[in-house]
Amino acid sequence: MNLKVPRPLRIAILECDTPLPETKKKYQGYGGVFELLLRAGARALNRPDLDPDTGLEFSRWQVESEPDKYPDPSTIDAILITGSKHDSFADTPWINKLVDYTAKILTETKVRVIGVCFGHQIVGRALKAEVGRNPAGWEAAVNDVQLSAKGKELFGVDKIRIHQMHRDCVFYYPEGVEELGSSPVCKVQGMYSPKRLFTVQGHPEFNQEIMTEIINTRHATGIFDDKAFQEHIGKAGLPHDGLVVSQAFLKFLLE
Repeated sequence: MNLKVPRPLRIAILECDTPLPETKKKYQGYGGVFELLLRAGARALNRPDLDPDTGLEFSRWQVESEPDKYPDPSTIDAILITGSKHDSFADTPWINKLVDYTAKILTETKVRVIGVCFGHQIVGRALKAEVGRNPAGWEAAVNDVQLSAKGKELFGVDKIRIHQMHRDCVFYYPEGVEELGSSPVCKVQGMYSPKRLFTVQGHPEFNQEIMTEIINTRHATGIFDDKAFQEHIGKAGLPHDGLVVSQAFLKFLLE
């Protein structure tokens, strides 16, 4: 008797930055961080149609340093656009190309799109929403996100706690997406369209170790003053719902 094994979900991770030294040494790149997160999510979901080891097939594309190399949409099921230290609204060739590629995926293919932080903003920009510097300033380390009705349904909780590291934002929800949540600092915390896109402004893939390295570096280079450093470092080790978000991403990909 032949049991049909489901084909793996083919996820192309578009890496938009290189991690800081300690994180890079441990995970190689942000692709490695996301692979760990999604496999952990698959284990937690415990669904017969998604084996954590064989059910996910990842490829990594360093679109910042190799902007001429992008996945052929016919060979993948989803793209995941990572975070980045760069401005999502910058008029630079590699970012403009990423926006164009994302818009093409959304309008011309059935490939699903996941966006995280910078990636969330790139999706907003691809959908013609305004993206820019948030007048409310930085949101960093673990923060609460109040969920909309759709957010509660997708995440299966009343609110999420998630690592943040941004001072840019999507200013309003573009047409054709559902709102997922907001925070006092940032109104657009997540976007969703069934079988099409799922984004979050926060970083479900970050942990205390990764966040601490970023905060320490930004303090050392003067991006965070002493007061901001104390505030953010105090929240770096709080419990967070990265695993909850990971499971929601996978359920979206299996819709």
